Amino acid sequence: MSVSETLLTQIAAQWRLLTLLTLSSITILSLTPLDHLPEVPGSDKLHHFIAYAALMFPVALRRPPQWLWLAGGFALWSGAIELIQPYVNRYGEWLDLAANCAGLLIGWLLARGLARWCGELQ
Repeated sequence: MSVSETLLTQIAAQWRLLTLLTLSSITILSLTPLDHLPEVPGSDKLHHFIAYAALMFPVALRRPPQWLWLAGGFALWSGAIELIQPYVNRYGEWLDLAANCAGLLIGWLLARGLARWCGELQ
């Protein structure tokens, strides 16, 4: 088994923990009040896209029976965060929600493509 296959196998095995940590991080970073956003490379929409792709990746790699419910829940959670942000001195934007949903889709496609390439991990 190659290093990449071993890494993907570990991600699939620890999918619950990785998903919980990623979702918690997204929630905390999205709802922490800030005077101004920190200067980081890349656009805000790219950050949203990457975060939600990372959120979906372990779920898609493991593909538990409830994966579709989880994906829908992530999209709803993302929308809820956008609705709450104006109340914590942040900006809720519908384009952020679109970037989040695109990230969920690409995270799914990337994980499934890698799983097939490595012989369907699970």
